[in-house]
Amino acid sequence: MIRHLVLFKLNEGVSHDDVRVRAGVRAFQELGGQVPEVESWEFARNVSARDNAYDYAINASVADPEALRRYADHPAHVAGVALWREFATWVIADYPV
Repeated sequence: MIRHLVLFKLNEGVSHDDVRVRAGVRAFQELGGQVPEVESWEFARNVSARDNAYDYAINASVADPEALRRYADHPAHVAGVALWREFATWVIADYPV
């Protein structure tokens, strides 16, 4: 099992109410159910107001590195990433569990 963690930070001047952010949130709320390789999926807005906090997070799992590759290449994932590139940056950690 591979755990896939992603933390998103909105770019300077971009708000949660921005139409692009709302579209990106919808895309990632639905993504887990669109990709067969995803075994567990959580996507949510961070409730922390600390200065070093990120804005959104994904906590997902897939069976193995090959499933992770298929997830990354899935058209719904590629489309969602394209949306988020317009208004955010992120960090990723993938590790075995």
